[in-house]
Amino acid sequence: MATFHFDLVSPEKLAFSGEVDQVDIPGVEGDFGVLAGHAPVVAAIRPGILTITTGGRHEKVIVLGGLAEVSESGLTVLADVATSLDELDRAQFAETIAEMEEGLKEHEGGELDHAIERLDHYKSIQQQLNSTAMH
Repeated sequence: MATFHFDLVSPEKLAFSGEVDQVDIPGVEGDFGVLAGHAPVVAAIRPGILTITTGGRHEKVIVLGGLAEVSESGLTVLADVATSLDELDRAQFAETIAEMEEGLKEHEGGELDHAIERLDHYKSIQQQLNSTAMH
C-alpha cells in the first residue's frame, strides 16, 4: 500500500509525524479517510477520534476540533487538542462532560445550541471509549 506523510499538530506539541497508510478523520461534515493520492482539500474537524493506520497497526487519538489539510506534500491536521488514548485520563474526561452538562444552564439561544452540540460530541467520544471495539 502506498504511504504518505502525516503531521498531527496541537498547540502543545507535534503529536505525530511520519509516513502512514491511512488516516480517518472526524470531519464536521462527516467522517472521512485519507489515503495516498487523495485530492487536495481543507476540512473542519469536529471533536472525535482520529485513527492513524500504519503497517496494519491502528493508533487512536482524540481530537477536539481543528482543521485538516490534504496537499501534494501529504496531510496536516491542526488540532485544538490531540490526546492519545494511552494518555487520556478517562475520569477527568467524564468530569469535563459533567461540568459541561451543568454549564448548559448558563447558555441560551444559539450559544445553548453550540454548547449542546459540543457536549454531544464529547459524549460520543466517551461512548466510543467505553465500547469494546476500542479495546
